[in-house]
Amino acid sequence: MDTLSYTGHSTALLRLGGATVITDPILRRNLGPLRRHGPPVDLEQAMSKDVVLVSHLHRDHLDMPSLKRLPAGTPVVVPRGAGRLVARAGASEVIEVSPGESVSIAGLEVTATPAVHDGRRNPWGRQVQPVGYLLEGGGRRVYFAGDTDLFDEMESLRPLDLALIPVWGWGPTLGEGHLDPVRAADSLHLLRPRIAVPIHWGTLYPLGLGRFKSDRLTQPPVEFARAAAEVAPEVEIRILQPGETISL
Repeated sequence: MDTLSYTGHSTALLRLGGATVITDPILRRNLGPLRRHGPPVDLEQAMSKDVVLVSHLHRDHLDMPSLKRLPAGTPVVVPRGAGRLVARAGASEVIEVSPGESVSIAGLEVTATPAVHDGRRNPWGRQVQPVGYLLEGGGRRVYFAGDTDLFDEMESLRPLDLALIPVWGWGPTLGEGHLDPVRAADSLHLLRPRIAVPIHWGTLYPLGLGRFKSDRLTQPPVEFARAAAEVAPEVEIRILQPGETISL
């Protein structure tokens, strides 16, 4: 059975065509000044996968301690230029891809897609082009956006059975290169998936701010669903709370 488990933030566990994929794994309780909200990660579930996808180098997407918790022999697909960094986490099989490049793993066809986002790990670091991923297997097509703003090539990813769309971030405001709930809904007009699941919300938040601006932990997916009903009413929106699983 094909299923999707939303672990939180940009981490999802997707069972597709007999293979299991984990995206941008954040498996820790805390991440620097950010504190995790919601249930702890089911580490046993997170270990059961065939491939790891990393969309870009930001620390809330590429977390070295989290990667070190995963079996070293699991293939890790990363943006081109990120392989050496990921290998430091102990991964023995690292596959670099650029937008448009594909690789076959565990019966899946994994294609890197464009992403409009800052690609540096540190403000002063070198750019590594972020990517999203199109997964094909078991007769389904699934798009994991990673972290991105809108881009014209989204239309070329159709048809899609499922799209995992970022709708917020980890703080009270967003910087450039992100989708807020309204722009995330606009992406559905381009992508036209059968089902869309909002991700990148409700999990990581700066210590102390949850008391004063707690609406950003809960409202982005609701706002996304409301906007999507206006611009893409044909798309089914499924809001998963961190830790929740659905059948596809």
